[in-house]
Amino acid sequence: MSEKPYIPPAWMFRDRKPPSDDAVFEVLTRVVFQGGLSWHLMDQKWPDFQRAFADFSVDEVANFDDDKLAELIEDASIIRNSQKIEATIYNALEFVAIREEHGSFLKYLNSLDKSNNYAIIVKEFSKRFKRLGPKSCFIFLYSIGENIKRKE
Repeated sequence: MSEKPYIPPAWMFRDRKPPSDDAVFEVLTRVVFQGGLSWHLMDQKWPDFQRAFADFSVDEVANFDDDKLAELIEDASIIRNSQKIEATIYNALEFVAIREEHGSFLKYLNSLDKSNNYAIIVKEFSKRFKRLGPKSCFIFLYSIGENIKRKE
């Protein structure tokens, strides 16, 4: 009996690059919220996340104010983890800063040292983005089509 080949979920950009910073930001947010939760739950709730976070428009989320934050924390259709919601808004602001400095997130990513299997990038991203630790950072990079090597 042969094993079925691994087919990544549709939201992952394994064989292609994300088309925009908004798409990259959506993957980052999904990875942040995924921590500690089932993949199935995230799949079910994701359309509500897309609605709640303005289809992951970096510019719109970066402009969310305290009233919007309070609204999101009360929104039962999404995961109401205030730390993750605040991190999402903070991370949108980081995307804006990256875009202003480098033109786009992917240009920024391509300017970084990817030697040593992304160890330097993982360290930098874990400091730069909230709620993104080493493990979730590797998942994020893998999910946006970066060539992460499995450690044997």
